[in-house]
Amino acid sequence: MAGTLLAPEPSLRELGRAILSDFDHAPSADLSAVITAAPTNGVTGVSHAPHGVTGVSRAPHGVTGGGRAPHDVRRKFDLDLKGLGTSAARAFRPAPKPEATGEPRLFCPGPLRDDRALGEQVNEAMLAWAEEIGIYPGRLDKLREANFGRYMMLAHPGTSDPDRLLAATKCLVAEWAADDYYVDEVSLGADPTVVGSRLANLYAVVDPASLPRKYAAQKDAHHELQPISEAFRTAMEHLARYASIAQMGRFRHQMAILFLAWNEEADWHNNRRTPPVWEYLVQRHLNSYLPPMILMDVLGGYELPPDEFYHPGVRAAFTTAGNAAVLINDLYSGKNESETDHNLPNVLVAEDKLTHRQAVLRTVEIHNELMETFMNQAALLSATGSPALRRFLADTWAYLGGSREWHATSGRYHDSKEKKS
Repeated sequence: MAGTLLAPEPSLRELGRAILSDFDHAPSADLSAVITAAPTNGVTGVSHAPHGVTGVSRAPHGVTGGGRAPHDVRRKFDLDLKGLGTSAARAFRPAPKPEATGEPRLFCPGPLRDDRALGEQVNEAMLAWAEEIGIYPGRLDKLREANFGRYMMLAHPGTSDPDRLLAATKCLVAEWAADDYYVDEVSLGADPTVVGSRLANLYAVVDPASLPRKYAAQKDAHHELQPISEAFRTAMEHLARYASIAQMGRFRHQMAILFLAWNEEADWHNNRRTPPVWEYLVQRHLNSYLPPMILMDVLGGYELPPDEFYHPGVRAAFTTAGNAAVLINDLYSGKNESETDHNLPNVLVAEDKLTHRQAVLRTVEIHNELMETFMNQAALLSATGSPALRRFLADTWAYLGGSREWHATSGRYHDSKEKKS
């Protein structure tokens, strides 16, 4: 599919914000209140695990790879979602009154915790670090308004340790800065024709490249002059104080996936191509919110073992949650993007010839479908998995609520006068 994306109609630019800011019917941010602990009927977390895998049971008979729980599990948790306000929602809150317009409401919790003082403390520490390493020079006020420290406070309620939250915030800001400087913001030097080489060189910082002495010195000299390189180097050094070797390896793996997705985005720009919806969603699967989400157990002071973290069923649930989370960004960021940027509403307009209002509402439906899938998967895994896995799933749900709240209030997307009180 080829073509130029149309800018959102001015009258609709606030539609996404209005949808995401409506917390009146949001489900609980506590997963245990949404899917109460299911009886295991004698099934332990290891009794049907694939060979060599502990802590996660094989899916019961009748569960397919699509993530649908069997009928008895769905009935137990009332999880047959067909959109917000249906059976899954009724399991833990009153069903919302039907809308006269028939428009879908977002199925996503609000924050489990909102400690504004803690968020401010982390944000100010992050700003001092950003100024020291040289990212966003002359734009630190904008960085302060984005309030990434608040984001990590909201999204990771499993810890109140400001230093752990600061480590996560540094990683997040390094990733966001790389996106701004290398992929999106021409005013900051972004150039789609060199995205690949820039990210390949940056990955040599994420996963340090071992070169002969002469060339290693040249590599190091190059990166010492790159604020983004210093951001990743120092952020990962901070993270390593709390993360195990396996958790650091997980982070590096996710960065490789993220950088691959940014290369695909650059390809679209270089070739002036609007992707079909399925291809855009694949890119969003790679370019989701997993990079900050994978730090949940690091910040919480526990570790989901690799055999559980990479188990196909767990991976499917976790990536589905990450995909849903990033579509909230698509709803909020559209009004700040150029006509050539891609987000799901714009791609839906191009492919399905929808109006922008229809495309925004269709994006909500797609988000809700992903949340339905995650809920079904979380119900099954919570019933058959290990205590660490149940905590990880609960932390995932809490992350989704905190992320929604940040998008509703961050100065990155709203003027201060627009922010939700």
